[in-house]
Amino acid sequence: MKEVDARGLSCPQPVLLTRRAMQEGQPVVTLVDNETARDNVARMARAAGWGVSIEQRGAGYAIHLTPPPSGQEPLPTASEQRPARLQGQRVLLLAADSIGQGDEELGRILMRSFLHTLLELEPKPDLIICANAGVKLVVQGSPVLEELRSLAERGVEILACGTCLDYFGLKDKVAVGTVSNMYTIAERLLAADIVVRL
Repeated sequence: MKEVDARGLSCPQPVLLTRRAMQEGQPVVTLVDNETARDNVARMARAAGWGVSIEQRGAGYAIHLTPPPSGQEPLPTASEQRPARLQGQRVLLLAADSIGQGDEELGRILMRSFLHTLLELEPKPDLIICANAGVKLVVQGSPVLEELRSLAERGVEILACGTCLDYFGLKDKVAVGTVSNMYTIAERLLAADIVVRL
């Protein structure tokens, strides 16, 4: 069994080190010291078809990963991996909780107006990624929560950077979308045909 000690490492290192170990096709146990790393490693492994079990060890976690049944395609190396490209995939990257520079209140009004307008437009983005202060848009009390929930109900996927949520102390207040990691965010941005950053 391959052991990966990712304690003390920030996103996306636990995912990258674990993925590298998984390429050998043998069982892996990854040690992490926070819930964000635990969830990110487990999500990546499940997406690759691996069995996942999590054991709490003191203040941290041991994530036990089991390879998929023989006959399944092996996990590609990073250089071989090519994210699935969807024809016409549109990604909106929200890296702030307001639009533009200058008056912050005006910027927040513009963000709400923009997201409300998206509800009326076609085509809609396939994915909205919230990073840095943009994660403040997906939490309880956000002035655009109603708009984001409506977009999610209409099929728009919403990802929020887990490291950013941790930084702002907001991880337990997420009210819409999925907490994600930099590995997935980078993968999805590179797979997109169109990326619009606000």
